[in-house]
Amino acid sequence: MAQKNSSEAAQTPLVLDEAIAKGWEVPEFTIKEIRDAIPAHCFRRDTFRSFTFVLHDFFFIGLLAYGASWIDTLSSTPLRYLLWSAYWVAQGVVGTGLWVIGHECGHQAFSPSKAINDGAGMVLHSLLLVPYYSWKFSHSKHHKATGHLTRDMVFVPKTRSERGLPPRDEDPEHDGPHTAFDESPIAMLLGIFKMLSFGWIYYLLVDVTGQPGKTGWVSHFNPNCYIFEKDQYSEVMQSTAGILAVISGLVYAGQVYGSMAVVKYYVIPYFFVNGWLVLITYLQHTDPTLPHYSAKAWNFQRGAALTIDRSYGFILNHFHHHISDTHVAHHFFSTMPHYHGEEATEHIKKALGKHYHYDPTPIPQALINSWSQCRFVEDDGDVRFFKN
Repeated sequence: MAQKNSSEAAQTPLVLDEAIAKGWEVPEFTIKEIRDAIPAHCFRRDTFRSFTFVLHDFFFIGLLAYGASWIDTLSSTPLRYLLWSAYWVAQGVVGTGLWVIGHECGHQAFSPSKAINDGAGMVLHSLLLVPYYSWKFSHSKHHKATGHLTRDMVFVPKTRSERGLPPRDEDPEHDGPHTAFDESPIAMLLGIFKMLSFGWIYYLLVDVTGQPGKTGWVSHFNPNCYIFEKDQYSEVMQSTAGILAVISGLVYAGQVYGSMAVVKYYVIPYFFVNGWLVLITYLQHTDPTLPHYSAKAWNFQRGAALTIDRSYGFILNHFHHHISDTHVAHHFFSTMPHYHGEEATEHIKKALGKHYHYDPTPIPQALINSWSQCRFVEDDGDVRFFKN
Protein backbone atom coordinates (compact mmCIF):
# COMPACT_ATOMS: atom_id res chain seq x y z
CA MET A 1 0.00 0.00 0.00
CA ALA A 2 2.83 2.40 0.86
CA GLN A 3 4.45 1.67 -2.51
CA LYS A 4 1.16 2.40 -4.28
CA ASN A 5 0.75 5.72 -2.44
CA SER A 6 4.31 6.68 -3.37
CA SER A 7 3.60 5.89 -7.02
CA GLU A 8 0.42 7.94 -6.96
CA ALA A 9 2.29 10.89 -5.40
CA ALA A 10 4.93 10.70 -8.10
CA GLN A 11 2.17 10.95 -10.73
CA THR A 12 0.47 13.92 -9.08
CA PRO A 13 0.37 16.77 -11.62
CA LEU A 14 2.66 19.70 -10.97
CA VAL A 15 1.12 22.89 -9.62
CA LEU A 16 2.15 25.33 -12.34
CA ASP A 17 -0.04 28.38 -11.71
CA GLU A 18 2.91 30.78 -11.51
CA ALA A 19 4.70 29.15 -14.43
CA ILE A 20 1.61 29.56 -16.62
CA ALA A 21 1.12 33.17 -15.51
CA LYS A 22 4.77 33.95 -16.35
CA GLY A 23 4.79 31.98 -19.60
CA TRP A 24 7.48 29.71 -18.14
CA GLU A 25 7.96 26.29 -19.69
CA VAL A 26 9.47 23.58 -17.47
CA PRO A 27 12.22 22.02 -19.65
CA GLU A 28 12.33 18.34 -20.52
CA PHE A 29 15.85 17.91 -21.94
CA THR A 30 18.34 15.40 -20.56
CA ILE A 31 21.95 15.82 -19.46
CA LYS A 32 23.04 13.47 -22.24
CA GLU A 33 21.47 15.74 -24.85
CA ILE A 34 23.45 18.70 -23.53
CA ARG A 35 26.69 16.77 -23.16
CA ASP A 36 26.45 15.32 -26.66
CA ALA A 37 26.22 18.84 -28.07
CA ILE A 38 29.65 19.77 -26.65
CA PRO A 39 32.91 18.64 -28.34
CA ALA A 40 34.73 15.97 -26.34
CA HIS A 41 37.94 18.02 -26.02
CA CYS A 42 36.10 20.60 -23.89
CA PHE A 43 36.04 18.07 -21.05
CA ARG A 44 39.79 17.38 -21.08
CA ARG A 45 41.79 18.66 -18.10
CA ASP A 46 45.38 19.75 -18.64
CA THR A 47 47.42 20.12 -15.46
CA PHE A 48 50.21 22.15 -17.10
CA ARG A 49 47.76 24.52 -18.73
CA SER A 50 45.90 24.97 -15.46
CA PHE A 51 49.11 25.90 -13.65
CA THR A 52 49.81 28.58 -16.26
CA PHE A 53 46.72 30.39 -15.02
CA VAL A 54 47.99 30.15 -11.45
CA LEU A 55 51.28 31.69 -12.60
CA HIS A 56 49.35 34.34 -14.51
CA ASP A 57 47.48 35.38 -11.37
CA PHE A 58 50.52 35.31 -9.07
CA PHE A 59 52.48 37.36 -11.62
CA PHE A 60 49.92 40.15 -11.54
CA ILE A 61 49.49 39.90 -7.76
CA GLY A 62 53.25 40.30 -7.36
CA LEU A 63 53.43 43.07 -9.95
CA LEU A 64 50.69 45.04 -8.24
CA ALA A 65 52.26 44.55 -4.81
CA TYR A 66 55.66 45.67 -6.12
CA GLY A 67 54.11 48.76 -7.67
CA ALA A 68 52.28 49.53 -4.42
CA SER A 69 55.58 49.39 -2.52
CA TRP A 70 56.47 52.74 -4.11
CA ILE A 71 53.24 54.54 -3.27
CA ASP A 72 54.23 55.76 0.19
CA THR A 73 57.45 57.29 -1.19
CA LEU A 74 55.37 59.90 -3.01
CA SER A 75 55.02 63.32 -1.40
CA SER A 76 51.46 64.04 -2.57
CA THR A 77 48.88 62.78 -0.07
CA PRO A 78 45.92 62.87 -2.51
CA LEU A 79 47.98 60.93 -5.06
CA ARG A 80 48.90 58.32 -2.46
CA TYR A 81 45.23 57.86 -1.54
CA LEU A 82 44.31 57.56 -5.22
CA LEU A 83 47.01 55.01 -5.97
CA TRP A 84 46.27 52.90 -2.89
CA SER A 85 42.58 52.85 -3.90
CA ALA A 86 43.55 51.76 -7.41
CA TYR A 87 45.77 49.03 -5.95
CA TRP A 88 42.98 47.69 -3.73
CA VAL A 89 40.52 47.54 -6.61
CA ALA A 90 43.01 45.94 -9.02
CA GLN A 91 44.34 43.44 -6.48
CA GLY A 92 40.77 42.47 -5.61
CA VAL A 93 40.06 41.73 -9.27
CA VAL A 94 43.19 39.58 -9.70
CA GLY A 95 42.68 37.87 -6.33
CA THR A 96 39.17 36.90 -7.40
CA GLY A 97 40.69 35.09 -10.38
CA LEU A 98 42.94 33.13 -8.03
CA TRP A 99 39.85 32.33 -5.96
CA VAL A 100 38.19 30.97 -9.11
CA ILE A 101 41.14 28.66 -9.76
CA GLY A 102 40.95 27.35 -6.18
CA HIS A 103 37.22 26.80 -6.65
CA GLU A 104 38.00 24.88 -9.85
CA CYS A 105 40.32 22.61 -7.87
CA GLY A 106 37.42 21.77 -5.57
CA HIS A 107 35.43 20.63 -8.61
CA GLN A 108 38.35 18.43 -9.74
CA ALA A 109 38.49 20.54 -12.93
CA PHE A 110 42.10 21.70 -12.46
CA SER A 111 43.80 18.37 -13.15
CA PRO A 112 43.01 14.69 -13.80
CA SER A 113 44.87 14.02 -10.51
CA LYS A 114 42.79 14.28 -7.34
CA ALA A 115 45.95 14.81 -5.29
CA ILE A 116 47.00 17.79 -7.43
CA ASN A 117 43.47 19.22 -7.37
CA ASP A 118 43.22 19.03 -3.59
CA GLY A 119 46.83 20.08 -2.96
CA ALA A 120 46.62 23.15 -5.20
CA GLY A 121 43.12 23.98 -3.98
CA MET A 122 44.13 23.73 -0.32
CA VAL A 123 47.01 26.17 -0.86
CA LEU A 124 45.15 28.66 -3.05
CA HIS A 125 41.98 28.80 -0.99
CA SER A 126 43.80 28.90 2.34
CA LEU A 127 45.81 31.90 1.10
CA LEU A 128 42.46 33.64 0.58
CA LEU A 129 41.14 32.49 4.00
CA VAL A 130 38.73 30.04 2.41
CA PRO A 131 38.37 26.66 4.19
CA TYR A 132 39.09 24.50 1.15
CA TYR A 133 37.49 21.15 1.95
CA SER A 134 34.61 22.68 3.90
CA TRP A 135 33.73 24.93 0.98
CA LYS A 136 34.29 22.09 -1.49
CA PHE A 137 31.77 19.90 0.33
CA SER A 138 29.06 22.56 0.73
CA HIS A 139 29.57 23.90 -2.79
CA SER A 140 29.20 20.40 -4.19
CA LYS A 141 25.80 20.19 -2.50
CA HIS A 142 24.87 23.53 -4.06
CA HIS A 143 25.70 22.19 -7.51
CA LYS A 144 23.72 19.03 -6.85
CA ALA A 145 20.64 21.02 -5.82
CA THR A 146 20.78 24.35 -7.67
CA GLY A 147 17.35 25.98 -7.73
CA HIS A 148 15.89 23.42 -5.29
CA LEU A 149 13.74 25.14 -2.67
CA THR A 150 14.69 22.87 0.23
CA ARG A 151 18.09 21.44 -0.70
CA ASP A 152 20.10 24.27 -2.28
CA MET A 153 22.87 25.60 -0.04
CA VAL A 154 23.14 29.32 -0.79
CA PHE A 155 20.87 32.28 -1.57
CA VAL A 156 17.87 30.16 -0.64
CA PRO A 157 14.77 32.35 -1.07
CA LYS A 158 12.63 33.09 1.96
CA THR A 159 9.00 32.08 1.69
CA ARG A 160 5.99 34.31 2.27
CA SER A 161 5.45 32.89 5.77
CA GLU A 162 9.14 33.20 6.66
CA ARG A 163 8.91 36.89 5.74
CA GLY A 164 6.00 37.24 8.18
CA LEU A 165 3.48 38.09 5.44
CA PRO A 166 -0.15 36.96 5.55
CA PRO A 167 -1.34 34.14 3.27
CA ARG A 168 -1.72 35.25 -0.33
CA ASP A 169 -5.54 35.12 -0.30
CA GLU A 170 -5.56 37.29 2.84
CA ASP A 171 -2.86 39.70 1.74
CA PRO A 172 -4.24 43.15 0.79
CA GLU A 173 -1.08 43.76 -1.24
CA HIS A 174 -1.38 40.37 -2.93
CA ASP A 175 1.81 39.82 -4.99
CA GLY A 176 3.26 43.18 -4.04
CA PRO A 177 5.16 45.33 -4.01
CA HIS A 178 4.78 45.18 -0.24
CA THR A 179 5.15 48.34 1.78
CA ALA A 180 6.88 46.26 4.47
CA PHE A 181 9.86 46.01 2.15
CA ASP A 182 9.97 49.68 1.16
CA GLU A 183 13.35 51.23 1.81
CA SER A 184 15.07 54.47 0.99
CA PRO A 185 17.89 54.57 -1.57
CA ILE A 186 20.34 55.04 1.30
CA ALA A 187 18.99 51.98 3.15
CA MET A 188 19.21 49.96 -0.07
CA LEU A 189 22.82 50.98 -0.65
CA LEU A 190 23.71 50.19 2.96
CA GLY A 191 22.11 46.76 2.66
CA ILE A 192 23.98 46.02 -0.56
CA PHE A 193 27.24 47.28 1.01
CA LYS A 194 26.74 45.00 4.00
CA MET A 195 26.08 42.00 1.75
CA LEU A 196 29.09 42.63 -0.47
CA SER A 197 31.46 43.45 2.40
CA PHE A 198 30.53 40.84 4.99
CA GLY A 199 28.14 38.40 3.28
CA TRP A 200 30.86 35.86 2.46
CA ILE A 201 32.29 35.92 5.98
CA TYR A 202 28.80 35.53 7.49
CA TYR A 203 28.10 32.63 5.15
CA LEU A 204 31.24 30.79 6.21
CA LEU A 205 30.71 31.50 9.92
CA VAL A 206 26.94 31.12 10.36
CA ASP A 207 25.52 29.92 7.00
CA VAL A 208 23.63 33.14 6.28
CA THR A 209 21.48 32.73 3.08
CA GLY A 210 21.64 28.95 3.59
CA GLN A 211 18.72 26.66 4.44
CA PRO A 212 16.54 28.14 7.23
CA GLY A 213 15.47 26.37 10.39
CA LYS A 214 18.67 24.45 11.07
CA THR A 215 19.55 24.14 14.74
CA GLY A 216 22.91 24.52 16.44
CA TRP A 217 25.96 26.30 15.07
CA VAL A 218 25.74 25.86 11.32
CA SER A 219 29.13 26.86 10.01
CA HIS A 220 31.87 25.83 7.59
CA PHE A 221 34.08 25.59 10.67
CA ASN A 222 31.82 23.15 12.56
CA PRO A 223 32.37 19.60 11.25
CA ASN A 224 29.35 18.39 13.23
CA CYS A 225 26.72 20.58 11.55
CA TYR A 226 24.28 19.45 8.85
CA ILE A 227 26.49 20.68 6.00
CA PHE A 228 28.93 17.78 6.42
CA GLU A 229 28.89 13.99 6.56
CA LYS A 230 30.54 12.19 9.47
CA ASP A 231 33.42 10.92 7.33
CA GLN A 232 34.32 14.51 6.33
CA TYR A 233 35.33 15.52 9.86
CA SER A 234 39.10 15.36 9.32
CA GLU A 235 39.00 17.33 6.06
CA VAL A 236 36.95 20.08 7.69
CA MET A 237 39.52 20.29 10.49
CA GLN A 238 42.34 20.39 7.92
CA SER A 239 40.59 23.32 6.25
CA THR A 240 40.41 25.19 9.54
CA ALA A 241 44.07 24.43 10.21
CA GLY A 242 44.96 25.91 6.82
CA ILE A 243 43.11 29.12 7.67
CA LEU A 244 44.83 29.35 11.06
CA ALA A 245 48.24 28.84 9.44
CA VAL A 246 47.67 31.73 7.03
CA ILE A 247 46.33 33.97 9.80
CA SER A 248 49.44 33.15 11.84
CA GLY A 249 51.56 34.14 8.85
CA LEU A 250 49.71 37.42 8.56
CA VAL A 251 50.23 38.14 12.27
CA TYR A 252 53.93 37.43 11.87
CA ALA A 253 54.09 39.67 8.81
CA GLY A 254 52.42 42.39 10.86
CA GLN A 255 55.14 42.14 13.49
CA VAL A 256 57.87 42.32 10.86
CA TYR A 257 56.45 44.90 8.44
CA GLY A 258 53.83 46.60 10.59
CA SER A 259 50.09 46.00 10.95
CA MET A 260 49.19 48.80 8.54
CA ALA A 261 51.27 47.17 5.82
CA VAL A 262 49.30 43.92 6.21
CA VAL A 263 46.04 45.85 6.16
CA LYS A 264 46.98 47.80 3.02
CA TYR A 265 48.56 44.96 1.05
CA TYR A 266 46.31 42.06 2.08
CA VAL A 267 43.27 42.80 4.26
CA ILE A 268 41.59 45.47 2.14
CA PRO A 269 42.09 43.53 -1.16
CA TYR A 270 40.74 40.48 0.67
CA PHE A 271 37.44 42.31 1.26
CA PHE A 272 37.32 43.31 -2.40
CA VAL A 273 37.73 39.64 -3.37
CA ASN A 274 34.87 38.75 -1.04
CA GLY A 275 32.72 41.47 -2.59
CA TRP A 276 33.29 40.17 -6.11
CA LEU A 277 32.53 36.62 -4.99
CA VAL A 278 29.21 37.57 -3.39
CA LEU A 279 28.19 39.84 -6.26
CA ILE A 280 28.94 37.24 -8.92
CA THR A 281 27.24 34.40 -7.04
CA TYR A 282 24.21 36.47 -6.07
CA LEU A 283 23.52 37.59 -9.64
CA GLN A 284 24.07 34.12 -11.06
CA HIS A 285 21.20 32.67 -9.06
CA THR A 286 18.96 35.54 -7.94
CA ASP A 287 16.83 37.21 -10.60
CA PRO A 288 13.13 38.09 -10.89
CA THR A 289 12.90 36.23 -14.21
CA LEU A 290 14.07 32.87 -12.81
CA PRO A 291 12.01 30.58 -10.54
CA HIS A 292 12.94 27.94 -7.99
CA TYR A 293 11.53 24.42 -8.14
CA SER A 294 9.89 22.26 -5.51
CA ALA A 295 11.19 18.76 -4.88
CA LYS A 296 8.46 17.38 -7.16
CA ALA A 297 9.43 19.57 -10.13
CA TRP A 298 13.20 19.66 -9.69
CA ASN A 299 15.82 17.56 -11.39
CA PHE A 300 19.51 18.23 -11.91
CA GLN A 301 19.33 19.56 -15.46
CA ARG A 302 16.37 21.79 -14.69
CA GLY A 303 18.24 23.22 -11.72
CA ALA A 304 21.43 23.76 -13.71
CA ALA A 305 19.45 25.78 -16.25
CA LEU A 306 18.30 28.14 -13.47
CA THR A 307 21.57 30.03 -13.85
CA ILE A 308 22.21 33.32 -15.64
CA ASP A 309 25.31 34.18 -17.63
CA ARG A 310 26.41 37.80 -17.38
CA SER A 311 29.32 39.64 -18.92
CA TYR A 312 31.36 42.00 -16.75
CA GLY A 313 33.35 43.31 -19.71
CA PHE A 314 36.48 41.98 -21.38
CA ILE A 315 38.97 42.86 -18.63
CA LEU A 316 36.96 41.47 -15.71
CA ASN A 317 35.89 38.39 -17.66
CA HIS A 318 39.55 37.71 -18.41
CA PHE A 319 40.89 38.16 -14.88
CA HIS A 320 37.91 36.31 -13.38
CA HIS A 321 38.58 33.41 -15.77
CA HIS A 322 35.09 33.73 -17.27
CA ILE A 323 33.33 32.53 -14.14
CA SER A 324 30.40 34.86 -14.88
CA ASP A 325 29.83 34.66 -18.62
CA THR A 326 30.16 30.83 -18.79
CA HIS A 327 28.46 29.89 -15.54
CA VAL A 328 25.61 27.99 -17.15
CA ALA A 329 28.16 25.61 -18.69
CA HIS A 330 29.90 25.33 -15.32
CA HIS A 331 26.68 24.25 -13.61
CA PHE A 332 25.96 21.58 -16.16
CA PHE A 333 29.51 20.21 -16.16
CA SER A 334 31.51 21.42 -13.16
CA THR A 335 34.56 19.26 -13.92
CA MET A 336 35.04 21.09 -17.22
CA PRO A 337 38.09 23.43 -17.07
CA HIS A 338 37.29 27.12 -17.28
CA TYR A 339 39.45 27.57 -20.38
CA HIS A 340 36.95 25.52 -22.37
CA GLY A 341 33.95 27.39 -20.99
CA GLU A 342 33.53 29.91 -23.78
CA GLU A 343 33.55 27.28 -26.51
CA ALA A 344 31.22 24.99 -24.56
CA THR A 345 28.82 27.87 -23.91
CA GLU A 346 28.31 28.44 -27.63
CA HIS A 347 27.20 24.82 -28.03
CA ILE A 348 25.06 24.92 -24.88
CA LYS A 349 23.23 27.99 -26.16
CA LYS A 350 22.14 26.04 -29.23
CA ALA A 351 21.24 22.92 -27.25
CA LEU A 352 19.20 24.77 -24.60
CA GLY A 353 17.54 27.25 -26.94
CA LYS A 354 15.09 29.39 -24.97
CA HIS A 355 16.12 27.65 -21.77
CA TYR A 356 19.57 29.30 -21.92
CA HIS A 357 19.62 32.52 -19.90
CA TYR A 358 21.88 35.49 -20.53
CA ASP A 359 21.19 38.96 -19.14
CA PRO A 360 22.89 41.99 -20.72
CA THR A 361 21.56 44.36 -18.05
CA PRO A 362 24.42 46.53 -16.69
CA ILE A 363 25.68 44.93 -13.49
CA PRO A 364 24.78 47.83 -11.11
CA GLN A 365 21.22 47.91 -12.46
CA ALA A 366 20.92 44.12 -12.32
CA LEU A 367 22.03 44.21 -8.68
CA ILE A 368 19.43 46.82 -7.78
CA ASN A 369 16.73 44.91 -9.68
CA SER A 370 17.45 41.66 -7.85
CA TRP A 371 17.80 43.34 -4.47
CA SER A 372 14.48 45.22 -4.76
CA GLN A 373 12.37 42.59 -6.56
CA CYS A 374 13.58 39.25 -5.13
CA ARG A 375 12.12 39.38 -1.61
CA PHE A 376 10.22 36.12 -1.17
CA VAL A 377 8.52 33.18 -2.88
CA GLU A 378 5.16 31.63 -2.13
CA ASP A 379 4.78 28.79 0.38
CA ASP A 380 3.23 26.47 -2.20
CA GLY A 381 3.45 25.66 -5.88
CA ASP A 382 6.01 23.64 -7.80
CA VAL A 383 7.44 26.57 -9.78
CA ARG A 384 7.85 29.68 -7.64
CA PHE A 385 9.07 33.06 -8.82
CA PHE A 386 10.47 35.81 -6.65
CA LYS A 387 8.06 38.53 -5.55
CA ASN A 388 8.44 41.82 -3.72
